Amino acid sequence: MQMEIKILRSGRKTLSLEITKEAKVLVRAPYQMKESEIEDFIQEKSDWIAEHLEIIQGKLAERAAVPRMSMEEVHKLADEAVRVLPGKAAYYAPIAGVTYGRITIRNQRTRWGSCSGKGNLNFNCLLMLAPEEVQDYVVVHELCHRLEMNHSPEFWKEVERVLPDYRTAKQWLKEHGDELMGRIS
Repeated sequence: MQMEIKILRSGRKTLSLEITKEAKVLVRAPYQMKESEIEDFIQEKSDWIAEHLEIIQGKLAERAAVPRMSMEEVHKLADEAVRVLPGKAAYYAPIAGVTYGRITIRNQRTRWGSCSGKGNLNFNCLLMLAPEEVQDYVVVHELCHRLEMNHSPEFWKEVERVLPDYRTAKQWLKEHGDELMGRIS
């Protein structure tokens, strides 16, 4: 299989391999490493590269086949999100034991939600295409960042305390999230 591989050199000490979501192969290497060592590494990992490229290219093909939403449809989703998600935040915040600031609904390509250091919450309008349990999970996830601004074990304990079955929704997003994100251009 012929593939384009980009080699990025830096002050690092070890080699690393990455396949991006766009199916690009990146090899990160130390400045001083010999070209032959890098080529040996790539050859050694060629089966792994081919396998993962195939997976990502399949996801890209699936995403390309998903019908895109018009701006009018996106605006309707955003309006629905404005009606639904603040209510969920208001419901779950006391259960999580937190407060929050503003809630903003966005049309994002990579994130389902975020929580700023000031306690403002952002949610992706595409959440309205997901099952209600997934919407609840994303809201709780962001609210729990008011307690832990990271993804440490303590953070996940807080999420689980509020939503004991959060793993099911998290898995749904992992399996179907790309498809939903592919709905916007």
